[in-house]
Parts: sequence; C-alpha cells; structure tokens
Amino acid sequence: MSTYYKNFDNKTAIITGAASGLGAGIASVLAKQGANISLIDIDSDKLRKTTDEISNFDTKISLFTCDVTNQNDVNNTVNLIEEKMGSTDILVNAAGVIGSANFEKPNSSELKDWDSTYSVNVRGTFIVSEEVAKKMKKRNYGKIINISSHGGKFPNPDNPAYSASKAAVINLTQSLALRWAPYNINVNVLCPGSIWTPMWEKNAKKTLSNDETKSHITPRELFLKYIKENCPLQREQTTEDVGNAVVFFASDNSLNITGQSLNINGGTIMD
Repeated sequence: MSTYYKNFDNKTAIITGAASGLGAGIASVLAKQGANISLIDIDSDKLRKTTDEISNFDTKISLFTCDVTNQNDVNNTVNLIEEKMGSTDILVNAAGVIGSANFEKPNSSELKDWDSTYSVNVRGTFIVSEEVAKKMKKRNYGKIINISSHGGKFPNPDNPAYSASKAAVINLTQSLALRWAPYNINVNVLCPGSIWTPMWEKNAKKTLSNDETKSHITPRELFLKYIKENCPLQREQTTEDVGNAVVFFASDNSLNITGQSLNINGGTIMD
C-alpha cells in the first residue's frame, strides 16, 4: 500500500499532458501528497486510465479533455475546474510533443515539426499559464511549474525544433516569473533528462528503424545504452524524480525561488 502524505491538503493542482508519461507521473506524486488533482489532456481515453491509476489516493480527482493550443478551450476548461474544484493553487505545464504527429526522421526537422513543437510546447504553456494566472492573481497566490528539458540547454542537430522550443520554455518561464511576481506567483521550470516515457520509446523505435546496425536491440535496450554512455550517475531518471521536484516548487519551501530552472538528469548536463 502506498504511503499517503497530507502536504497539499486543500490545495488544487492542474496538470496538463496528464494522459501519459511525465504528466501522469507528476499527477500520481501530487495525489500522493494530498493535492486535489485536475487532469487535462487532449486524449480522453488515456486520461481516464490515468485517473484510474491514481484513484486509490484519498483525494479529489477530475479530468477535462482540452486542447492547450486553443485559448477558448483552455479558458472554458479553467473556469470549469474552478467551479468544480475550487481555487487553483498549482499549475504544472507538462503537455509536450517531440515533433509533428507523423514525425519520422530523427535526424531532421521539417516545418511541420517546428509548427507542432512551438504550438504545444511554447504556445500551449503560455496559454494555460495566462488563463490560470488570471485566477491566481485575484487570490494573490500561485505556483506554476513548467516542464522543459535539458535538451533546451544544448544544441541538438538531430531535432533542432524540439530543442529550440524547450529553450523557449525556459525563457518564457523567466519572463512570466517577472511578470507575475507582484501577485505572489512563483514560476519555475524543470529540465528532465532521459526518462522512459511513450515519447522516448516512440523516438527510439524510429531511430532503430533508420539504423540497420542497431536492428538487434530493443528500444528499451537503446535507452539504457544511452544512459550508460551519457549519464554520469548511470541511472535513468523517472517520472517520480520529476514529481518530487514539482512537489518542492509547489510547496512553500520554495517561497523565495522564482524564474529558476532545475536539471533532473543525473549530471548529464551541468549549469
């Protein structure tokens, strides 16, 4: 049986991109800490699965199908969350894509990949933050945690669109931190390293399909090989690692921290 804490009793958190991967993992950690959870994703079927997985915690959970790139959709969803859940105290922008829906070439980025990554990773993060901040400003309190990537801190010739969009999220975080500091809203950003998520698995499969010399290994084996060769601590990062960092930034232990980025990558990149 999972240990249940009450660090966020009576706090409500919105998590975007909550249907799978990082978003789902973060939702589980926050629920474990006692927060009421509002899950947002465009994939309603997967979203229900996430809800089932965290329903064992003694906390209130609601789910909302929403396109984070559509401001009207987001505005309506945030209003519904406030009506159903009460005040929104925490926002985690975890919705993200690595390229367009049919992204096929790990070693190139087409215009559609630039459009897709910026639409979801940057524009979506801004839209949701803007709509939620309207509510937080009225209460003079809020914690916003964006999810970037350590890929936003170094050049990536294989997928410059993704890296550039994640770099933009870091800069956006700093801009919003300054903009909303007078309203007691902290805005910070996490930069995860290599996490075994559906996004990583999908990218690994495409990498293997384009490299005959690696046809004998599985996507998971490729992932672990990458960890061994690139991560100083030589252990993979997990969604729980990121969730624990979210808990810190969402708590009053980080009261005087805003506009900061935190690497969670086992030392792969240090800055």
